[in-house]
Amino acid sequence: MKFKLPDLGENIESGDVTQVLVAVGDVVSEGQSVLEIEAGKATMEIPSPATGTVSAIHVEQGSSASVGMLVLEIEESGEAAPAEKTEAEPVTPAPEPEVKEDPVLEPPPAPTPAPAPEPEASIPEPPTVPSESSGLSSEPQAASPLPVSAAPNVRRLAREVGVDIHRVPATGPGGYVTVDDVKNFTKNNLRTKSAAWAGDAGERVEKMSAVRKATMNHMAHCWATIPHVTQHDLADITKLEALRKAYAPRAEAAGAKLTMTAILIKVIASALKNHPKFNCSIDVEKSEIIYKDYYNIGIAMDTPKGLLVPVVKDGDQKNFIELALELSALSEKAKAGKLSSGDMTGGTFTLTNLGGIGGSFFTPIVNAPEVAILGTGRAYWEPGIEDGQKHFRLPLSLSYDHRIIDGADGARFLKWIVEAVEEPMLLSLEG
Repeated sequence: MKFKLPDLGENIESGDVTQVLVAVGDVVSEGQSVLEIEAGKATMEIPSPATGTVSAIHVEQGSSASVGMLVLEIEESGEAAPAEKTEAEPVTPAPEPEVKEDPVLEPPPAPTPAPAPEPEASIPEPPTVPSESSGLSSEPQAASPLPVSAAPNVRRLAREVGVDIHRVPATGPGGYVTVDDVKNFTKNNLRTKSAAWAGDAGERVEKMSAVRKATMNHMAHCWATIPHVTQHDLADITKLEALRKAYAPRAEAAGAKLTMTAILIKVIASALKNHPKFNCSIDVEKSEIIYKDYYNIGIAMDTPKGLLVPVVKDGDQKNFIELALELSALSEKAKAGKLSSGDMTGGTFTLTNLGGIGGSFFTPIVNAPEVAILGTGRAYWEPGIEDGQKHFRLPLSLSYDHRIIDGADGARFLKWIVEAVEEPMLLSLEG
């Protein structure tokens, strides 16, 4: 049977083959993984549709495969083998036709050479005029280019950017070359020659991975379609950090690492319950707001393959240890490149924590179709103005979709986050 790449998920038309798990001649069973495909930001294993022997492979590691493309051929078990010849009466071969040989033809006699003419007095050839350009070459020279109509500043620009003004298409009145003509020609020339420049000293070309292409397309879409506003604040997490350290051994005993990210998932889920406008999406065509009654928090992760955002489902229904365990499991899958599409869909809000790397405030991009994202920087100690004691400060950056969330809404939401991490009892009171 001819096995074509099946549907990979909603709006996914192709993927990169990261591994071919079988070879020609291998016996496979129905449901056995035969290919590993990276589509979008997810890695998925493609199962065999039948039991049989792999007879041909039409893709290789690193190649791209689109939905419906022939990827494998499998000779199914139980397929009828080609019919073999049974004993039959011998067939008398037909006599071969007699082939008559052509008569051998004698070659015609060679013609008698004509007598050579008497030598005449040689006439000297005229001397060759050397080329003006080199003084040596006698090859014909190219015709001089036609004159170009252009202002002095346009000619100067062409010289500065290294463009032959005779090659620039003119769009000005009367066939004049304009400044814009030179600029447009330069841009187009750079695009067409970018491949030729590859490999020059100090440059190299690398094919984009599926993760990078998906990130590029999605981030460009989010930035172009969502009017962003970002608000910043500082939270005093001195008490929360003390509690985290105190209860970290209990989490470790359960096999989890109690991190600030795990705690913030719970805080954010509680904040979303109190501020439902941040837990919605927009249907622009219908002019409707879709409010979500579930709280799935996406966690932006830096991985060897690039930015991935696995989703912790139902963050409001799990305790800190459960959240820490799930977060750890997702992190391991992300590092190994084993996240499935189900691991990265269904998010209603995203958290991006750069504190482990450094920096303070930044402007995170909203992860559509969500309407808000919270970014955290590196926490730091500083003396308090009132009491002179050291306080542990956490920088917070909240970006949101201004089509649905107003500035006052953003301020109230961020204030709730700050108060929740400064006074952990608030989670029990209002969470």
